[in-house]
Amino acid sequence: MNENLFASFIAPMILGLPLVTLIVLFPSLLFPTSNRLINNRLISLQQWMLQLVSKQMMSIHNTKGQTWTLMLMSLILFIGSTNLLGLLPHSFTPTTQLSMNLGMAIPLWAGAVITGFRNKTKASLAHFLPQGTPTPLIPMLVIIETISLFIQPMALAVRLTANITAGHLLIHLIGGATLALMSISTTTAFITFIVLILLTILEFAVAMIQAYVFTLLVSLYLHDNT
Repeated sequence: MNENLFASFIAPMILGLPLVTLIVLFPSLLFPTSNRLINNRLISLQQWMLQLVSKQMMSIHNTKGQTWTLMLMSLILFIGSTNLLGLLPHSFTPTTQLSMNLGMAIPLWAGAVITGFRNKTKASLAHFLPQGTPTPLIPMLVIIETISLFIQPMALAVRLTANITAGHLLIHLIGGATLALMSISTTTAFITFIVLILLTILEFAVAMIQAYVFTLLVSLYLHDNT
């Protein structure tokens, strides 16, 4: 119980060298490709899920927006697999680091916004001033819309970081409480253990949902600019 509550969020190091790069690259090994004429069940399930998600997410886009399909599918696979691997005991979850999530959110958001200013300059500028705005409110609304535009990548990163971090902290706290209650009350410890199992199942769902939400919001930003 003397362990630091945030120790699991510290980036692991060996001999002074950070292992974050290897941890980030590891999920790519979980999605094998097959050269066979007939795929096995795992790869068939993987391809079916990708087709389902891509069809649902990219159906609203035009031809220019659909060129981002590969990038968005890679993004949802990376975030989802990283979140799920972080639920394993004694593992490190890179998506609990705000710096990494900002590193994903800012380039994708900037790419979508720059695409909008290149292809739809007038429409992109029109977002800063809604139609029918009274003349005295024009400067204030332009400032508000500009701030809301630049806060979008921060909202993306903070949402992902907060949800994953909160789940890990709850699992850590309830797990520590279960161990402490085993020597005091077996019945209470068993009830707490059941709560821990249910929370872990919920976190598996949250890990996938947050990956989908992050990618879906990037897709919506792209749709507004193409």
